[in-house]
Amino acid sequence: MIIRKIFKFENAHIVRGCSTQRCSENIHGHSYKVEVLLESNYLDDGQMIYDFGLMKRSIKELIEAFDHSITLWSGDDKGYIEDMKRHSSRWVELPVSPSAEQFSRVIYLMVERILDSTGMVNGERNVKVNSIIVHETDTGYAQSFKEDAYSKLMGIINLNNIVFSKQIQVEWSNRFLWSDLLENKLMENPRKV
Repeated sequence: MIIRKIFKFENAHIVRGCSTQRCSENIHGHSYKVEVLLESNYLDDGQMIYDFGLMKRSIKELIEAFDHSITLWSGDDKGYIEDMKRHSSRWVELPVSPSAEQFSRVIYLMVERILDSTGMVNGERNVKVNSIIVHETDTGYAQSFKEDAYSKLMGIINLNNIVFSKQIQVEWSNRFLWSDLLENKLMENPRKV
């Protein structure tokens, strides 16, 4: 069975190397919708795959880190990256260009890491990411599955190379959320939210 939760964020970026000049040469923004699709063959003690209330915790916080932020590609012009970081306290630096396709791959890996690092306490079993859909506009989206998230053909994404600005980290309920996830520290779900 598959469940789906939608999250939203507003974000600015430049997608270097794409065909459209407006996208590749200008900072522009989108109202993103992210669909997180989880799957399992089991139901928990509440007869759910995974409580939507639990998804509003770490998963929501990581996705909302992109909200009202500028997303930068670490392979972009160094002067541009430095200027954006100097003029914005909310930024995320990715090891890949911030296209909808790469956003879907990055978010897939983030959500997967959250699930892998979470101690389940309500009978949840074998909860996996089915896919991530990132709507960049009302008419265009990208969907990533596991084989896409780990595709060498699309470029390996190392989570250690994703950097969140200090301002974003301060706003998390656990300021060390990202470093804890990178270290695979166990985060136990609460019994009640």
